[in-house]
Amino acid sequence: MSGQPFLLHPQLQTDTYIVGCFPLSLVLLCKDANYPWCILVPRRTGIREIHHLSSEDRQAFLAESCCLAECMEQLFTPTKMNVAALGNMVPQLHIHHIARFESDAAWPAPIWGKEVAKDYDSETLKARLQGLGALLANCGIQFELAAQIV
Repeated sequence: MSGQPFLLHPQLQTDTYIVGCFPLSLVLLCKDANYPWCILVPRRTGIREIHHLSSEDRQAFLAESCCLAECMEQLFTPTKMNVAALGNMVPQLHIHHIARFESDAAWPAPIWGKEVAKDYDSETLKARLQGLGALLANCGIQFELAAQIV
């Protein structure tokens, strides 16, 4: 880790809305309304892999990831929660949390490249951000909702 301040990778800034933050990580909502899809990003500079985190941060990251997955499962009742750290395009450590359904267009294959990203309409976006925020605020880990909810 360096002494530089944390900055969110520009691609993640472009592709997501900020839902809020846990003590360690930002919770982001992907701008693709085809899937309930969140990304968890630890606010640490220069980290590319989970094993690069300190032992304490690894434990916190796992707890935050489980909290996010549980909240998404409660809100969306998916067939399966896909949780994955890929980072081939964005080197900053981040974990995708995607609620998958047998009825989604990509099932059972990975979602990447299957459909053109679909924009959220303002009502659906607001409801999704508020629903996620409310559940995350009550998941047992401190959570601060983003100030700029649409």
